[in-house]
Amino acid sequence: MAGPTQRAWRAACPNCGAPVEFASAASASAVCGFCRSTLLRDGQTLKRIGVSAELFDDFSPLQLGASGRHMGAAFTVVGRQQIGYEGGSWNEWHVLFDGGGTNENNNGGGLRSGWLSEDNGAYVMAFDAPLTGAVPDAQSLHAGDQQLVAGAVWSVASIVSARLLAAQGELPAPPRLDGVEFTVADLRNAADEVATLDWRDEQRPAWSVGRRVALTELRMSGLREVAEKTLKGRSIECPSCGASMTPSLATTQSIVCGQCQAVVDVSQGVGAELTHYAQDNTGTQPLIPLGRTGTLKLGLKAKPLPWQVVGYVERCEVDVDAGEEQSAWREYLLYHREEGFSFLVDAEDGWSFASPLTGVPTIKGGNAIWAGVSHTSRYSYTGAVTYVLGEFYWRLQRGQTTRNTDYVNGARRLNREQAGDEVTWSAGEALNSAVVAQAFGLDAATTQAMQRDVSPVAAGGLGRRLMIYAVIALVLIALIAFMSIRGGSGSGGGSSGGNQRDCSSTLDAFGESSNEYQQCLANQNTGRGSSSRGGSYGGFSSGGGGGGHK
Repeated sequence: MAGPTQRAWRAACPNCGAPVEFASAASASAVCGFCRSTLLRDGQTLKRIGVSAELFDDFSPLQLGASGRHMGAAFTVVGRQQIGYEGGSWNEWHVLFDGGGTNENNNGGGLRSGWLSEDNGAYVMAFDAPLTGAVPDAQSLHAGDQQLVAGAVWSVASIVSARLLAAQGELPAPPRLDGVEFTVADLRNAADEVATLDWRDEQRPAWSVGRRVALTELRMSGLREVAEKTLKGRSIECPSCGASMTPSLATTQSIVCGQCQAVVDVSQGVGAELTHYAQDNTGTQPLIPLGRTGTLKLGLKAKPLPWQVVGYVERCEVDVDAGEEQSAWREYLLYHREEGFSFLVDAEDGWSFASPLTGVPTIKGGNAIWAGVSHTSRYSYTGAVTYVLGEFYWRLQRGQTTRNTDYVNGARRLNREQAGDEVTWSAGEALNSAVVAQAFGLDAATTQAMQRDVSPVAAGGLGRRLMIYAVIALVLIALIAFMSIRGGSGSGGGSSGGNQRDCSSTLDAFGESSNEYQQCLANQNTGRGSSSRGGSYGGFSSGGGGGGHK
């Protein structure tokens, strides 16, 4: 698949003499591929203005020279910027389009720039745009706020302090490699767009707008052979016990040691001292084994795809009121090379899936509207990670909490999650546990252990469920009244044994030290019923994919 092939200009590197080629006459700078000199075009000559640091090998499938098509126009990847922030790093790939196609960003033909960058394990194709009207001050932005930028309403998704780590290839402006940090703000809207305010220029921020894309949609060729072949050599020694760890994902930011279960942060690159922490509890083994692949149809319009379980998270509700139960739930991180990441959520009221959104729903009162469907606010709660296994595309931190709000419309789910200065929205649907078990080839005992849910229902199904609960409650009240009239004996002895029998299925599924089993015993002893509050409908995806997207 051919992209722009005719080179517009070539010159020798003033430092090492290697040829440096420019595909666009409008490009202002390049980084020499041999000596990493940062070069600035000055008429028909090149001026050396610095040296780029060596790129951290993050095993991205993209590379210089890869090509594809977007909205009818061919493009080629010609440059790259690697941006770092406290939570890790992300890539901004500079792409050049030819004059073909109908992309409005072509502006009448000729080579045009775009940016293919990372977004929560997926990709966004964005284009620089004019920033008209009032420009918000970086210090005034807060995650979740609504802002009017360039004549449209946007929701602030994240604000981070970033710095340029390294550069490669041809770029439209000289890379800022002085180590000085700058603010990057991520904004999203109800039209499923993502935009970036980038204060690299302290006088006026750069503004770009884009949409989520899949590499398969871009019909890419010349991609790097990332998958397992490249990652086999990426072995890491656990800083806690010395065991060998080998990440299987190109985007891994945190990985859990399979021997000592220490959580190791690899977001700052392999080679330096790796921060880590030991987990305080033993947790439970996931019902779906790590590494297992299952074919699932995640969404009404989606095709059945093979999803691999790469991570497992146990979370619980914190800061509960006195007398209120503490809910717990589990999330499985699923990976598909072309589609990115999704989550399977195992909560008290059943199974569901969730996928990160590029855009943001419209909030009206207690409702969240997405894709033309209104979802009603159901629960708001604070969640915290209690145990993890596997690897994750975001950095896991000890004691990190998130503020969640769940919205529901029948089987459909929406979740808003905020962690510090980042807000992430996820959308999904309820799943029947038997469907999940069959997809991953689980045995009969595990399938039985998963059946604590009510089958997904259509709109209005919540009302039917509440009616069923009301009928059960009336039957129990009648039974209690009948037993009190008979004055049945034996109520004073053997209560502990009865509790053990009632909680046996929970014991089998989660183990004696689990929150679920201990909560079951506590409920039996106090006579309180179980609540489904805190069963997250969204994925714990905060911190994923970097704080900004060019």
